[in-house]
Amino acid sequence: MKSTKLILLLLTICIAACSAQSKKSKWQSLFDGKSMDGWRTYQDKENDTWEVKDGALHCKPMSEAKLRADLITEGEYDNFELSLEWKITSNGNSGIMFRVSEEYEHSYYSGPEYQVLDDEGYKDRETELHFTGANYDMHPAGEKKLNPVGQWNETRILVNQNHVEHWLNGQKILEYEIGSDDWNVRKENSKWKNVNGYAVPTKGHIALQDHDSEAWYRNIKIRVIK
Repeated sequence: MKSTKLILLLLTICIAACSAQSKKSKWQSLFDGKSMDGWRTYQDKENDTWEVKDGALHCKPMSEAKLRADLITEGEYDNFELSLEWKITSNGNSGIMFRVSEEYEHSYYSGPEYQVLDDEGYKDRETELHFTGANYDMHPAGEKKLNPVGQWNETRILVNQNHVEHWLNGQKILEYEIGSDDWNVRKENSKWKNVNGYAVPTKGHIALQDHDSEAWYRNIKIRVIK
């Protein structure tokens, strides 16, 4: 009898695990490594900093024309797992935003940002809320292994309803719940205190930030959570 119960328990666990796995679709590439297909600038703003170079989306330092603009996916996503690789230069600053709406002046007025930064060399080192892997100005990242400037890092962002996880080089470094009591307290004490659209959209674009710093992004893929 005990063995039968054990078998039934194991079968239940297996079925539950398989069911959970089936809710994630197959990985879909968001960047072919050759063209800007599937990407455009935020609000179709004029821009001269983004290009495809050596199989990566390359953000050049600001030109004399100062035509900066974030890059966003053509598609919009609600619940998903995003995976990509990135690298920056010394004193570099960039970021990855999600559920971005073009209703607002800036992409970061709606989309929470996974911060990408030269943690050792960047001029703004006053708070861990701005270091790599943080939910910018809201939640600091935990212990992490960040590869040096000029080397590739691998990031994953999991978004499922209000639950968000930040991963860096295979390690989960942060998780939070959008709209929770903790979230609301942090927002009240952040740059987003009076930004009414911040994290409000439940579906939106993925955005790569142009922050007047050189940055590269490659192997960008996503799988939808149903």
